[in-house]
Amino acid sequence: MNAELDLLVRLGDYDRPQGVAERAVQAEELGFDRITVGETTGWNIVPPLTLAADRTDELGISNDVISPYGRTPSMLAQTALTMQAAADGRFRFGIGPSSPAITERWHGQEFDRPLRRTREVIEVMRNVYEEGNPAYDGEIFDIAGLGYERGPSENPPPIDVGTLGPKATEMAGRFGDGWAPQMFTKDGLRDRLEDLERGAELGGKDLSDLRVAPIVRGIASEDREAAREKARGTVAFMLGAYGPYYGNSVAEQGYPDVVEEIRAAWDDRDTDAMAAALPDEVLDELAFAGTPDEVREWLEEYAAIEGVDAVRVGFVDGMSEDDKRTTMEAVADLS
Repeated sequence: MNAELDLLVRLGDYDRPQGVAERAVQAEELGFDRITVGETTGWNIVPPLTLAADRTDELGISNDVISPYGRTPSMLAQTALTMQAAADGRFRFGIGPSSPAITERWHGQEFDRPLRRTREVIEVMRNVYEEGNPAYDGEIFDIAGLGYERGPSENPPPIDVGTLGPKATEMAGRFGDGWAPQMFTKDGLRDRLEDLERGAELGGKDLSDLRVAPIVRGIASEDREAAREKARGTVAFMLGAYGPYYGNSVAEQGYPDVVEEIRAAWDDRDTDAMAAALPDEVLDELAFAGTPDEVREWLEEYAAIEGVDAVRVGFVDGMSEDDKRTTMEAVADLS
């Protein structure tokens, strides 16, 4: 497989931040290229990622994706530069427009102009990177500026942007160094890559200048049916209960009736009915689930999409440690 392999780790799966570092060591030993974690309402990403960076030598370190509402732009730049130093230049910073639930019910902020805010955060971060000063005059942020005590950076971490919609993805191409989408079918991803390429051109770049690393979730197991049911439940829950964006995106990719039925089941909090409403066809479009051989074939086809540089592999709900080890080993055979 020509694309790189990233391992997406969910912080909630571990009792201590050190567990993330142990998983990172395991990933490096198996041949993964990068480990990445997301931040929502659980642990702060910095301690576990710092531990992971300290205990590995070559493994890339990333985050998927941080909210532009939870920290000031200058603080995000400080975080990214600190992580780059901790990881000896192996860090990639991930940001995305976030969601109303996390923004309003966790951070206590108004979910206002998320794309504009994300763009301005990136621009302020680059000011700190390149000028050693966050000075900025924008529509949202008006920052007089104060010198970053370490000065401009000679090796700042790239900025990856996680988006779904066409305008948001165009923004990612224009202002980001990479794109980390998720819940895309192969055809849906190809279509959205056109928006990314248009954005890259607006930013004076080529698509090849961006690291395209779509997130996919799944499970490999010799118990094929059990694996598929675990994946089915996870995908259905993401479509019906994770807020509107994933469901809207998949509906626009050709499955509006499926999404509508799953959402109706979620209105009754009937997770069994949600899973039952997800047909095999859609499950196989959005997730890898089956025997190790089937999983490798699925990932090879997804990674072969023109423009894809890496595949970020995540687990589904309900997996045992043996399930995770089997999945990691099956996927690592492609590296």
